[in-house]
Amino acid sequence: MGNMNAAVLGAKDLADKIGKKGTVTDMTFFEIKRGTDSVTLIEPSKYPEKLSSLFYSLGMSEFVILVVDKIDSYLGESIIMTDLFGIRKGWIVLRNYIQKEQLAPLISGTSLEFYGYADEDHTKMREDLLDMAQKEGRKAGDGTCGSCPVDSHFNVKGVGTVVLGSVIDGHFRKHDKMQVFPLKREVVLKSIQKHDLDADDCVRGDHVGLALRGIESDDLDRGYVLTTDPSLKMTRKIIGNAELIEYWPSPLKEGMVLHLGHWMQMVPCRIIGADNGSDFRSPKLIVESESDIIYKPGDTALMMYLEGGKLRVVGSLALE
Repeated sequence: MGNMNAAVLGAKDLADKIGKKGTVTDMTFFEIKRGTDSVTLIEPSKYPEKLSSLFYSLGMSEFVILVVDKIDSYLGESIIMTDLFGIRKGWIVLRNYIQKEQLAPLISGTSLEFYGYADEDHTKMREDLLDMAQKEGRKAGDGTCGSCPVDSHFNVKGVGTVVLGSVIDGHFRKHDKMQVFPLKREVVLKSIQKHDLDADDCVRGDHVGLALRGIESDDLDRGYVLTTDPSLKMTRKIIGNAELIEYWPSPLKEGMVLHLGHWMQMVPCRIIGADNGSDFRSPKLIVESESDIIYKPGDTALMMYLEGGKLRVVGSLALE
């Protein structure tokens, strides 16, 4: 069984022509299936109004389809955020007579320079995506202890509390005992569904529905994390090294309010200390957040400045 998650950026009319429409929130999910292989297309349906929509869509994905029908600040923002996630696999689809030569300077030196150019043949795209998913061939037991950030949650009659999300790390098995962060509450994984089919396990990259025993839907929120990983941490104070993108124009200062994005979390935070040293694009920051940041040591968070106008992506911050 192979599965792949792909973000579809720059167009709200492509994913619907390739896959079957599913869940709609600030992201819209589309499914493609062939036998036991599947692809989940994730469209940031509230972008560009909500930067979080783009962030969450890319955070769930390991492949990107970037549609370019004009060159503007939103294209630049999408390229920058994709590069910060380090997604090196993808396609670029050119529209409106835009040429490769026009795009080349914008993607040079980023992860997108490794992308291929795809013709807009929806049948071929569908089959090629499924072929890639089949080659991916994830197997039960891949990885170690698992973590799944909560995207959405609800009650289902006769089932109980159900969480939707993508497995970000490791694997789970049915009947596993899991911790819910930040509540630190133990729950039992009653059942797993992948693309509406029951499964005994799930692995990194699977988009899943998880039925839980021991918690109510009202106790959960987007950004909470289900995990079997004992190394997970949470904090409201971060001291770490940051890397600002090359286009960010000025040093970060104490008192500045940013948003930190990690997994399915996008948390307001305030800079309470900034040592810019000799290069303001590599500062050491002390940051306090309004709520707990849940993370695995060694991860990085994305920094966003929602009042930044045409440039809202700031850079990344190490989580130690």
